[in-house]
Amino acid sequence: MQPMPCSQMRSTVTQPDITADAGGAESHFRALERLYASAPVNELFASKLEIEAQGESRLTFEVTERSYHAAGAAHGTIYFKMLDDAAFYAANSLVTDRFLLTTSFNLHFTKPVRTGRVVAEGRWISGKRRVFVAEARLIDAEGDEIGRGTGTFMRSHIALSGLSGYAGGR
Repeated sequence: MQPMPCSQMRSTVTQPDITADAGGAESHFRALERLYASAPVNELFASKLEIEAQGESRLTFEVTERSYHAAGAAHGTIYFKMLDDAAFYAANSLVTDRFLLTTSFNLHFTKPVRTGRVVAEGRWISGKRRVFVAEARLIDAEGDEIGRGTGTFMRSHIALSGLSGYAGGR
């Protein structure tokens, strides 16, 4: 089973009202990717963020025994982190001035995963000003969905341009 492209995850999505030019959007996407890579927590995970379009994100990561719970499969914290990150960056790809904060997140576990490559696909659903809603799903190496979540994200008072990872530093 092949993973469903982000564009097919939800057919009722209202497209964002973004006026940034293509070059500005690309620059913003690369800066968000740098910001993700610069977060100290991501030194604990073999993962990579890619943002190719407004309102969409894709995270790839490797599940290893380091993330197991006592019964020998990935702990739910891995599911939450990757789902939250994918949904968060899908939403923040629409906001060029402020860092968003997760205010709530609901997730559903559908299949345990032990090892291998997992892809988290994030997609913005709604919200254009202060509050944004985005969803994400996890796809394992066999192409099966192993988890799904929906988050609510709010603009913070933190300027993206003031974050060293976003601005190009580490």
